[in-house]
Order: sequence, then structure tokens, then C-alpha cells
Amino acid sequence: MSIDFRNTNTLWASILAETLKRLGLSTAVICPGSRSTPLAVAFAQQQQVEAISVLDERSAAFFALGIARATAHPVVLVCTSGTAGANFYPAVIEARESFVPLLVLTADRPPELRDCHSGQTIDQVKLYGHYTKWQAELALPSVEIGMLRYLRQVVIHAWEQALFPTPGPVHLNLPFRNPLAPLTQLDTDALPPVFQLEDFFCGITPSIPLPLSSSSAVPLSVYQQWHQCNQGLIIAGPAQPQHPQQYCQAVAQLSQALEWPVLAEGLSPLRNYAQLNPNLISTYDSIVQNREQLQHLKPEMVIHLGELPISKQLRLWLNECQPQRWVIHPAHHNFDPLHGQTTHLRMSVEEVGRLLKEFKVEKLKVENYQKLKMKSLEKFKVPSFQFLTQTYLQKWCNGEAKVRSTIDQKMTTMRQLFEGKAAWLISQSLPPKTPLFVANSMPVRDVGLFWKTGNTGIQPFFNRGANGIDGTLSTALGVAHRRQRSVMLTGDLALLHDTNGFLLKNKFVGHLTIVLINNNGGGIFETLPISKFDPPFEEFFATPQEVNFSQLCITYGVEHQLIESWEQLQQLLNPLPSKGIRVLELQTDRKADALWRQKYLGKLAADIGMV
Repeated sequence: MSIDFRNTNTLWASILAETLKRLGLSTAVICPGSRSTPLAVAFAQQQQVEAISVLDERSAAFFALGIARATAHPVVLVCTSGTAGANFYPAVIEARESFVPLLVLTADRPPELRDCHSGQTIDQVKLYGHYTKWQAELALPSVEIGMLRYLRQVVIHAWEQALFPTPGPVHLNLPFRNPLAPLTQLDTDALPPVFQLEDFFCGITPSIPLPLSSSSAVPLSVYQQWHQCNQGLIIAGPAQPQHPQQYCQAVAQLSQALEWPVLAEGLSPLRNYAQLNPNLISTYDSIVQNREQLQHLKPEMVIHLGELPISKQLRLWLNECQPQRWVIHPAHHNFDPLHGQTTHLRMSVEEVGRLLKEFKVEKLKVENYQKLKMKSLEKFKVPSFQFLTQTYLQKWCNGEAKVRSTIDQKMTTMRQLFEGKAAWLISQSLPPKTPLFVANSMPVRDVGLFWKTGNTGIQPFFNRGANGIDGTLSTALGVAHRRQRSVMLTGDLALLHDTNGFLLKNKFVGHLTIVLINNNGGGIFETLPISKFDPPFEEFFATPQEVNFSQLCITYGVEHQLIESWEQLQQLLNPLPSKGIRVLELQTDRKADALWRQKYLGKLAADIGMV
């Protein structure tokens, strides 16, 4: 047990660290600074907690976010006083918006050194506004036994708040007086002789989430409505489940019980567990652009799982259709940016699958069969309810097969380095279960458009809470840290925005291959109306940086290879190295790629034959 009795600050900080270790903490990311000295020393002395020193606070915060995202376990983030904590802000926002558990510890000056220009002092109370789930400023360190108990219980509460009922960031502001270094003083002699460490910590155990009791939240009538619907859709948005195969099995169970197709976002693991569900639709973005035949696919009801997919075309279509919708997600957030006829079911899809079994919906379906059959015959003049349901499902599946074949044919025969083909090729090239971090802007959209279904078990990771490009590299390194060989797909601007992430190289354990799409600017802006107005487009929106990535990688001691063919890229993606960081750079033509999208994307589903 690493309790440090050298002075009040060391005792206070070491009890905090010991409490967190017993709760289950495994990683603390620590930024250098003076005021946070007691915390840095305490975590450095905890042998069962990996303490990682990171120079840049913004990079450190996103690195911690990546670790927490990959493990679903809180990571501690420590910094000194002043603006250091402000550099955590973007990652705190992302953690809040994407339900990632972070425990942010900002050291601070004591009250008497605030508001008097004492240096490196800002107002850190409620520094992150409403973006933390909970925040508190701790009392000044004390060796009084009642205050040590207070510290222990506040830390336990902060840990639980970071995890339950849904994960997110928590902020504790900790003021310290001198001495900050672990100098020996006599103040810890004030502890009562009855202070027994094992008794003090004996009640602390890792928190275990209690199962949500959601049965009463989903009336039987909801399942009846779903089963009575002949034209229903399940839309699965971006998802990073801790147990992806269980998640995919639950979605497949729901889809097959209702006989509804599943429109699967590229940032969902569903496309990579295709053997579990024959009803997956990966080409919906192209299909919904076929306006002439969309009337045959109009849904009456929609279940969407978490966030809506990124596809703008899909959102426009849903907004036009205005179907009745249910959102399945355990968080108490509004997940409907379309403001439609929406009911939120505050539960996981795994819980929905369990309730399906409990309610025995298959029996319910049989009991309603005659009634539904008569209704269907009167309305549609067709032989049976079963035929109608299969017809709607089959339309989607037939459309998927045709569009997928068209996309695959175009990608197979394409020789030029078109940025969209990178996502298509990666989907078929990586070793099974490779963690893949996908950067925002064009990479996430290309994954949605071109990622091919398969049975690789690849788990996509991403920062889609606030959808920014900040912290991209650092987050990917956090996801990859102490995991199997990992890959990141990114554009040039997102990588350049976080090149300080390369400073993590000597702390990083594992391997990350960065597939860099270098089109010398912001390719996503080429798809927007502003691209037709130059000036100011090129300078103020595309913002080309003219960076030599080979030289940049030399500066940081990172391996770099220029990719000149698709065959070369495919060979370098499987097998992957076991350690280090490398950049595989594809130099693409931003203007030419935009023209290809303009010419072909709207025509991929031109002949799907819905009539």
C-alpha cells in the first residue's frame, strides 16, 4: 500500500490515488507542472497504476480519452494550475458528448493566492461548465481523520459519477499549499493512533453496474406495433460497444424477429459481423439518392440505434418521410436532430433483445396473424402478411446487392489513388479484429459510402461526440495503447492539427499504422457550395498546408512510406508490425476526387429496379 506520510499533501494525494486504485483505476495520464506535484508523486508511486507523463495537455487529454474509449474504464487526467486545465476542454467536451469516462484532476492554488496576481492562477471552479457530469472543488489537504474520510468518499462518488448511469467526464479541482514536494514534516503526527489503513480502505471495491430494470419502460403495445408494421426499418448509427459481437447479435435478433432491414453505418461494428444478419444494408446512402424509386422504400416505422448515421442524404429522406420513430439508447439525451415523431427508449439494444425473449413476441405474432392477414388482404390485395413483409425486406436486400456490386466493380478496376478507395480496400485487408480509428471530415464519410460488409470483426473507433478534428492522433494512440496492432485512417489536416501526438511515441506501447490521405487541404469543403467561390475558398476553407510529411516524420522519429499503388498499400496492411508508429501516405488529387464523387455517387443506385 503506497500511503506517503511525509507531509499533509503527500498523505492527501496518496490516499486519493490508493482509493482510485482500489476502485479499479489502471491508468493515469499526468502533465508536468509544479502545483500538481503531490498528485504526480502519488500516482507515480502506485505500482498497480500505469502513470504516463505527457508534455502537451491537449494531446494528453485526447490520449486519455482514447484509452478510456477503448477500455470503457475511467482514466485519470492530471495537470497543474492555470491554463493547463483549459487545454483539456476539447477532450472533456468530446467525452461528455460521446459518453466516455474521464476523471479530470486539476491542481490549483489555495484560496489566499487567488485574485491577487500570484501567477499561474485562473478561476478553475466549474472550468468546464456543464460539460462535466459532476464537478467539485475539494477542501485543502488535512490530516484530520474526518477530512480524510471526506476525501475518500468524494473520490468514490466522483468515480461512480464517471461511470453511472451512463459514462462521462468528472472534474475535481484540488488546491494545494506548500510544500508541494514530498519534504518530510511533522504535521502527519497529528493522526490519531487508531488510524488503521486496512480498516480505512476496507469498504472500497470496484463498482459494478446494476442491470437496468427497463421492462416497464417498453409496453407490450410497442412490440405489437413493430410486429404489425409491414414496412419498418432499423437504422444503426455509429457505435463503439464494449462487446461488439454481443451488440451485433442483439441487432440481428431484433432484425430477424421483425423481418426489418438494418441500415448499418460504416462506423458501426455491424458491417464487420455480417454473418450474424443477412438483412444488413451498407449502401443506403447511394440508394436514398435514387429519388425516382424511393417511394417504394418509404418506411412506416423506424427504430434507430443511438445516433443517426452521418449520411446527409439519409437524414433528408427521413425528414421527408416523417415515419414514426423509436430511439434505442440508454442515455438521457435527445438523439433526434430531425425533431420527428420520436419516442426515446432509454435502454440498450441488448436489453431490448432480452425483453423480446421475455415477451415471447414470436407467439404474439402468431396470435395476431389472422387479424393482420385480413387487414393486409383488404389493403393490398395480396395473398399473405408474410409475403408483404418479405417483399419490403427483399427490395432493400436486392438494392443492396446491386449497388454493392456496382461499387465493388468500380473500386476493383480503379487504378488512380482516389481517396474513397482507401476505405474500401482497408475493409478487406486488415487482420481480423483490428481496432481502427477513423478521423472526421472525409474519412468517416468514405467509410460510410465504401466500407464493405464482411466477417472481420473489426471494431471502428471515432470521435463523433463533437465531430471535431482536434486530438485525432492522440485519441488513436490512446485507443491503440497496450492493445493489439491498430490502424488509423485520417486526412492531412486532421493529422497536422495534432502532430504533438507524436510526442507520445516513447510512452506508447503497441503499434499504430496511420493511413494518411494527403490531398493538401480540406477535401470535405470541395463537396460544399462554397467551393465554387474562389477567392476565398482555397485560402480560407481548403487551407492547403504544403507540408512534407516525410520530413515531419523524421523530426519525430516516426517511420514514413509513400504509397504509390493499391497493391503496395494492401501488402503493408496485413500483417501489421507489432510496435512503433508508421505513416503510410497516399497523395491524392482533391479536385479530381471531388469531380469523381460529383459524377458517380448519384448514379450508383440508378438501376436498382424497385418497381
